[in-house]
Amino acid sequence: MLAPVKGPRISQARSAVWAYVRSAPGTYLWLGILCATTVAVHHMSPAFEHEFLRRRSTNIHELSTHPVRVLAASAMWTGGGSWLPYAVLYSVFHAQAERWLGTVRWLVVCGAAHVLATLISEGALAWAIADGRAPASAVHTLDVGVSYALAGVVGVLTYRIPTPWRYPYLAAVLLLFAYPLTAGATFTDLGHFVAVLVGLACHPLVGGRQRVRNPKETGAVGPG
Repeated sequence: MLAPVKGPRISQARSAVWAYVRSAPGTYLWLGILCATTVAVHHMSPAFEHEFLRRRSTNIHELSTHPVRVLAASAMWTGGGSWLPYAVLYSVFHAQAERWLGTVRWLVVCGAAHVLATLISEGALAWAIADGRAPASAVHTLDVGVSYALAGVVGVLTYRIPTPWRYPYLAAVLLLFAYPLTAGATFTDLGHFVAVLVGLACHPLVGGRQRVRNPKETGAVGPG
């Protein structure tokens, strides 16, 4: 027997991947920036990396002096570690949300979750410092990354899932993000939970999008 020709299948797979990437341009542009910044961090010395990221961190000190700059800059760094988990999470959650909501509404959800979760969690930390429950040095605590925006998108995707499966998904999400609050919660744990609630509060942006937005996803065809 002749071996099956793999060329056309590989070409089709590449076309499918490229089509998926093009359907969520904001997600993969952001992911590309994160790839570049992650590589950059890996080439920094530990001492330089800490100072570099601190100036781009949404800690209390930087928020009080350069709020707009650090709110934007902090969303472009992963804080080190591996980039591949972000590639998976962005493809599973962000890409789906952007394809469903459209780029503008998806960005609104990401921005709202990132900004509100940051301000509320850092406000809680400032309160703890003022109350003596956290050291004064905590005003410089490193806080960069994209997890708040991701948590917000995880929350808003609740409305993408049809009933009755929506409710187990929602219960699992709330349990996943609420549990850390019961066991030695940090300000980032609070931020993640707030971000999920912000995503759920973005229900008005979902209007008319409870069903699949793109007819190609259902095989439906428009009028000829």
